[in-house]
Amino acid sequence: MGFLSSLLDLLFPPKCVFCGSILNSGDDGICGKCIESLPFADNFGQQSGSYYDFCVSPLYFSGVVRKSIHRYKFKDASAYAATYGKLLAECIRHTPGIKYDIISWVPLSSKRKSSRGYDQALLLALATALELNDVAVETLKKTHDVQAQSELGDEAERSANISGAYAVSDPELIEGKRVLLIDDVVTTGSTLAECAKALRLAGANSVVCAALARGE
Repeated sequence: MGFLSSLLDLLFPPKCVFCGSILNSGDDGICGKCIESLPFADNFGQQSGSYYDFCVSPLYFSGVVRKSIHRYKFKDASAYAATYGKLLAECIRHTPGIKYDIISWVPLSSKRKSSRGYDQALLLALATALELNDVAVETLKKTHDVQAQSELGDEAERSANISGAYAVSDPELIEGKRVLLIDDVVTTGSTLAECAKALRLAGANSVVCAALARGE
């Protein structure tokens, strides 16, 4: 297995998920230059929201982070999830006040998942949970496809666009539980708020959120 791994690394050298440079021995998905220069969020980018207690993020959604996440979501770079999960897990571990019983994610609609081939938030949640020695479970379904939030302007437009788009898949699973909800990017927080609203109305005790990156 070691020989095969070395051969694969020789033929397909691992690259930094952010800048694309070939990694040195000992680098774990991110090159040393990016570790020094990534736009890490102050105070883990903590922000409050409606229906959820707060959301934390290790990074700001700008520069190489934005380009990397776009590759992850739209260019089939699903393998980035493993490295992203380590960053997000570290953020969660070191944020005071995060308490949860269940790890879950903001789901894609069936139409968009079929088009993309995977659900990027699901992969991120699975990778993050693995780093936290836990598992991620489905709590929500997106009941209908809507216009992409990134194509809309202010919070009011985004909230209206996403209203009623999520439903709890198994109310008994979340009743009285504290849910940690994971997504890739948070901007206005409208999507997280809509998901948290569905969870709270179905009986969840509380919702906290974590996203890989947030708007500045």
